[in-house]
Amino acid sequence: MQDDIRATLDTVMLPDGTGLAASGRVSGLNVAQGRVSLSIQITPQEAQAFAPVRDEAEARLRALPSVNSVFVVLTSERDSPPQIKAPKPAKVDPLAGIGHVIAVASGKGGVGKSTTTVNLALALRAQGLRVGILDADIYGPSLPTLLGLHGKPGMGEGRKLKPMQAYGLSAMSMGLLVEAETAMVWRGPMVMSAITQMMADVDWGRLDVLLVDMPPGTGDAQLALAQGTKLAGAVIVSTPQDLSLIDARRGIAMFRKVDVPILGIVENMSHFLCPDCGTAHAIFGQGGAEAEAARLKVPYLGGVPLTMELRAASDSGQPITARDPEGPLGQIYQQIARAMMAGLKPEARAIRPVRT
Repeated sequence: MQDDIRATLDTVMLPDGTGLAASGRVSGLNVAQGRVSLSIQITPQEAQAFAPVRDEAEARLRALPSVNSVFVVLTSERDSPPQIKAPKPAKVDPLAGIGHVIAVASGKGGVGKSTTTVNLALALRAQGLRVGILDADIYGPSLPTLLGLHGKPGMGEGRKLKPMQAYGLSAMSMGLLVEAETAMVWRGPMVMSAITQMMADVDWGRLDVLLVDMPPGTGDAQLALAQGTKLAGAVIVSTPQDLSLIDARRGIAMFRKVDVPILGIVENMSHFLCPDCGTAHAIFGQGGAEAEAARLKVPYLGGVPLTMELRAASDSGQPITARDPEGPLGQIYQQIARAMMAGLKPEARAIRPVRT
């Protein structure tokens, strides 16, 4: 099948008349169960000239009988291809219809950041807001599992992807574009390009809040998101123990360097509630995130206990705040969501909830 794909790509002509496959610009080609993903190497100056090339490549590959979906990104991983001069396009903000973009981040993986993001989104939705989630974790996307999403996004006007819908939320994730078991063996620039296109090439429509489930760490992808998006603020998720808090400090330091307000810290897995005896066990320590918030002079938004019910709800694609919004955990997430929104700058709080 890869031979058919390369032959098809060679029918796509570059501005200089060279076939795309023969140009040596194609990398990261991945084919799995009818889904095709690849990147086209360009320089930053070629972005305008190569946008039609990307569109044509997607269209021709999609026309192949054995192909179900196609995802093509432009990436500036190297500067070797000859530059093509093109007029500078007018800068258009792809998120212009969104009231507030808020990052949910952690310095490391495994602290429950994605679960927190989904439940905060549902808590905001319960308060009457139009809410979307962008899962920016390319290597380990969790959103499809957490929201029970299946299938693939449709195509809307202007060849933009339509976000998928679940529990009244608009959602987009790399996990919706590739097979669940596909390994994304991409380098940093390719990841950043994919994230950028998931923002720019998705028809988000009008939202009050877009939560960005940030990739773990403080590398290029995180910095590109923080600098390339007008973030209203960032929420840091951590567990109570020192090992997690060390990385949370790095995340806070990164956002402060790029002048993104810290809306607060959420302590996830603050304690474990035993389903048999009802006793709370501080298996990761106690109060670490709250103490760290006080030390760093940032708001402490609240703590979320680890329960069997929360775990089961997340694994089943029925988030706890959707399943039981008035239950103890649902109430905790709603309190955290209210505290998060209260931390926005006064001019950023003027949003009109949409009642549906």
